[in-house]
Amino acid sequence: MRLHPLPVRQRTAAVAPGFTLIELMIVLAIIGILAMVAYPSYMESVKRGQRSSARTSLLEAQQFMERVYAANSRYTTDEAGMLSPTLPARLQAVPTESPRYNLTVAATLIGYTLTARPIGADICGDLTLTHTGVKGRSGTQPTVAECWR
Repeated sequence: MRLHPLPVRQRTAAVAPGFTLIELMIVLAIIGILAMVAYPSYMESVKRGQRSSARTSLLEAQQFMERVYAANSRYTTDEAGMLSPTLPARLQAVPTESPRYNLTVAATLIGYTLTARPIGADICGDLTLTHTGVKGRSGTQPTVAECWR
């Protein structure tokens, strides 16, 4: 009698597809490091864009004030020089849809100062523009040229 051996099942190691916990943790650590480096640069870029919008509005307000002077031969709305003109609504809060800066004007008979005050913190502080074209800022960190570029 001939015995046939029963077939022996070969056991193979089943390889489960996917990632190990260590691999996932390494990827999360890399993403976290990249985010820590990139986020401050991104936020500074956003603030620079907002400052650009405020500068553009200050220059538009300057043109408005020059039109007031051309029409009245003074920068104020009264002859005594006490009342500053009201800026158009689109120039009072910049940008109009979600304001980041409030614009104001302080005028005398022969001059004015336009101010863009940030809503929230900004390293440049208030941006100012006078009737002679002198640009300024109230912050102490960057130079006026850096805030106005």
